[in-house]
Amino acid sequence: MTLARSREAAHLAAAAASGRTSALAARCQRDLQECAGAFPELFAANPFDATLFATVSLANAFGSPWATAEQLRIANRTSLWIFAVDWLIDHEATSQEEIDEILRGCLAVAYGREPVPHTPLTRFLAAIRDDLAASPLFPSLHAAWRAELERMLGAMAREWKWKQGGETALPTFEEYLGNADNFGSTLVNVGHWIHSGDPLLIPHLDELLRASGIVQRVLRLLNDLATYERDVGWGDLNALMLGVSRDEVLARVAALTGECRAVLGPLRSIRPDESAYLERQIGYSTGFYGLADYWGEL
Repeated sequence: MTLARSREAAHLAAAAASGRTSALAARCQRDLQECAGAFPELFAANPFDATLFATVSLANAFGSPWATAEQLRIANRTSLWIFAVDWLIDHEATSQEEIDEILRGCLAVAYGREPVPHTPLTRFLAAIRDDLAASPLFPSLHAAWRAELERMLGAMAREWKWKQGGETALPTFEEYLGNADNFGSTLVNVGHWIHSGDPLLIPHLDELLRASGIVQRVLRLLNDLATYERDVGWGDLNALMLGVSRDEVLARVAALTGECRAVLGPLRSIRPDESAYLERQIGYSTGFYGLADYWGEL
């Protein structure tokens, strides 16, 4: 085969792979739109527009392009639920009492209790929990899923407090980065792995969680680099508001990416799919955040 034909074949193969992944995302998007239709109180057209459903689906499809739409169901639905709780805490809540009520209701669901009051947010979370409970891994990994949910909600509440305190209460850059659990990607990952039903990943969960935590910090920073202007307009926090430059944030992204690769090194031959899934999250987000964002307009 000539070099020209080899290149043509490579282009065709790459396009075919992208087409398959995009079709997978389209199937996932339909499921998310159905979820939004079932909980209309949570997903107003602004800022939950069609593009948000599409971009969430694309992110998870390109993270696991070998998967089926059914295999990505929990990852997609959890991602969508995180957007809902993030919106309620960041932009709808006006008091500490409201924040506490949101956290109590969600944690009641996580612990298998009846939330008071029962809200669309807790009903959607309960549906995700019940879907996870059908997996044979749920008894073993329920505590890990619950812990990630608790960490994410606590981090969201902590950021809300920082914002209420004004400039005198702003965190340092390191404190802010240490609060990256508010991004929620590790909660998505744990749910995705439970849904996979593969018991052989359990012995490697700690290493996978460590790598996922590093990826989560990378994604937090990539998001901030892309959304600074929006965050200023919406009154959100952003790493670039905390005394660091864009170049310094990019340097930390590079360092964290290297750290992630080092952690995943021993896992690549043992858990290749999970390792690739985590690395692809960084690669996809690097490209995505260069041109777009998830949220719609207010």
